[in-house]
Amino acid sequence: MKYTEVSFTINPVEPCRDLLVDALGNEGPYDSFVETSDGLKAYVPTSQFDIVWLQQQVDGLHDFATIEYSHTEMPDKNWNEEWEKQHKPVLVTAGDGKRVWVRAPFHEHRPDADYEIEIEPKMSFGTAHHPTTYLMLSYVAEIPMQGKRVLDMGCGTAVLAILAKMRGAAYVEAIDIDEWAYNNALENAQRNHADLTIRIGDADLLRHRTKDETRFDIVIANINRNILLHDMDAYASVLAQGGMMLLSGFYECDTPALQQEAEKYGLQMMEQKVREGWCALRFGA
Repeated sequence: MKYTEVSFTINPVEPCRDLLVDALGNEGPYDSFVETSDGLKAYVPTSQFDIVWLQQQVDGLHDFATIEYSHTEMPDKNWNEEWEKQHKPVLVTAGDGKRVWVRAPFHEHRPDADYEIEIEPKMSFGTAHHPTTYLMLSYVAEIPMQGKRVLDMGCGTAVLAILAKMRGAAYVEAIDIDEWAYNNALENAQRNHADLTIRIGDADLLRHRTKDETRFDIVIANINRNILLHDMDAYASVLAQGGMMLLSGFYECDTPALQQEAEKYGLQMMEQKVREGWCALRFGA
C-alpha cells in the first residue's frame, strides 16, 4: 500500500500536537504518527489523502498554534514490517532499582526485569518512549501499590494502569476520552491479564460521581498542562484523604503553575522528576 507522509512544524508544539493527532487519527484516516522536536510526522494511505480536509483540520487549530506542513508520497513497501524494525522496547529503571520492560509482541522476553508489560503499540500514547511515560512508570514502579485503589486518567495504552495492577493494586480504573485509546487499552489489559475497569470519557465522569462511589488512594494523570490545570478540581474530588496524585505531560518550567493549582485543593508537592526537560510531580493530600 502506498502512503503519504505529512510533516508538520508546530509553534508552540504543546498542546497543539496532541490536538492535531486526535483530529487526524480519531476523526480522519491517518493511522500512524511520529513525534519530532518541532512537530509531527503523520502517515495516511495515499488513496485517502485529502489536502482540502487536511487544511480544514489545520485551520481549526489556528487559535492554539502556527502550523506549517508539507507532504510527500512514500515508496510502496510493507510499512508494518518497516515500522516494527524501527520500534524499540524500553527498559525503565525506577529510583529503587526496579526494572520495567515495556515491549511489543514482536520483541523478546527479558527475564531479568521485575515487571514486563506487552503493549500493542498503535496510535495510543504510552509506549514508554516519551519521557513523561518513562517518568510515570518509574513512579508507579517504586510507590507502594499493594491493596490501593488507583485511577489512571488519560490512560492511552493503559501501560500505567497495567503496571499498577501488576504491583498489587486492589482496584484500577483507566479512563480516556479517545475511542481508539479506549479500545487499545482494552486489548492491552487482556494481553497482560490485568483486571482493569476501563471507561471512555473525560473528567466529567469524576465530577458526576456520588459520595458513595469509589475514592482513590492514587490518582495518575499524564496528559498535558492545560488539561491538568482545567481538571485538577475533578482529580482532587475523587482523591481519598491521605492519598497521592501523580501528574505529568508538561515541561519543567510549567511546575509552578501546576503546584499553585494543586495547592488550591489542599495538595502539597512532595517530589519532582525531570527527564529531557519534561517533568513529573508527586503530590500528597
